[in-house]
Amino acid sequence: MTIKDLLHSRAAMVSLLAVGAISFIPSATTWGGKHPEPSVYPLPTAWYLDFKHAKPKRIVVAVPGQKVPSAYWYLTYTVTNNTGKEIEFFPDFEMVTQDGKIHRSDHLIPLAVFEAIKRDSNKDLLVSAANIAGALHQGEDQAKDGVAIWEEPMPRMGAFNIYVGGLNSEFTYAVDDKGVPLKDAEGKTITLRKALELNYVIWGDEVKPGMDDVQVKKERWVMR
Repeated sequence: MTIKDLLHSRAAMVSLLAVGAISFIPSATTWGGKHPEPSVYPLPTAWYLDFKHAKPKRIVVAVPGQKVPSAYWYLTYTVTNNTGKEIEFFPDFEMVTQDGKIHRSDHLIPLAVFEAIKRDSNKDLLVSAANIAGALHQGEDQAKDGVAIWEEPMPRMGAFNIYVGGLNSEFTYAVDDKGVPLKDAEGKTITLRKALELNYVIWGDEVKPGMDDVQVKKERWVMR
């Protein structure tokens, strides 16, 4: 089982257990061909984790067994539980590149890459995606340093987004412009969760990838 398989299997279990305690976005939220906007204010019954992150960074790693070094992008973060109760933390990171493709983090990432990032970030307590999932105890002294890692999707990154899920308990159901719930191919109602959208752009080219600064754009909450 890969790191990502383990992460998603755990996330599925906690979703089933927590559904009775999760708060709803008002039913007026609609689906009109794009993701609906979340409520401006957090719901009073929802929990939110404190999330701090660095800018995404590129790293080239010589992985044992590979003939040439490979490039990866990573995002380090610190998550803290100040909710007043123990929370099951199952982070979900997706990168959306300028070609519209979605890239899930930590898919078949070699251990050597994580170890190289740990050294590069100078974070002795950095935890991998598989090991950070699970109970997050209360308090600043229980905060965890984590990292999301992607194999470089393209030499010229341009504009890209990173979506972070698992930071709160808010969700809603997707509906059409008439308020009718939308369903997937298996007939299940489509659930949208509140995620943090991080926006970046790199004004560089594929000749010298990683040399240009990552420009940070405004972040926001979205339903996806």
